[in-house]
Amino acid sequence: MPQEIERKFLINKDLWEKVKKPKGILIQQGYLSANPECTIRVRRTDDTSTLTIKGINKGAVRTEFEYEIPTEDVEQLLKLFTEKRISKTRYPIEFSGKCWEVDVFHDTNDGLVVAEIELLSEHEPFEKPLWVTEEVTDDIRYYNVNLLEHPYVKW
Repeated sequence: MPQEIERKFLINKDLWEKVKKPKGILIQQGYLSANPECTIRVRRTDDTSTLTIKGINKGAVRTEFEYEIPTEDVEQLLKLFTEKRISKTRYPIEFSGKCWEVDVFHDTNDGLVVAEIELLSEHEPFEKPLWVTEEVTDDIRYYNVNLLEHPYVKW
């Protein structure tokens, strides 16, 4: 069964501003199901559109199925079945042999910046860049699906 093993961290914004960044990837996403046991997300970037089904988190591990779908389908799914959306710009940053994905959120989550790293196993060792700070993997406030109902600007 496909799994996602991902850890999530806050960042030091002052240090992050000094990082040389690639061009960001604008992401728009909405949720067809926000049930924690079966989250169903549609996502669109300039290059790809996906449908993703995720199971409940068990620490940093959860079941994940992800499929590329036509952009027209994502547009229709977002329009017909979602009221709220997440907008963020993602910056993939290579560091010490790993890719860190740094998400800079927009709109009602403006000001939130989160770094994620995908691992091969839950206990895989990795090195953190200096700009990575507190781990928030187990803090449900930082789950994208929860940011729709409890946006960062209202914390």
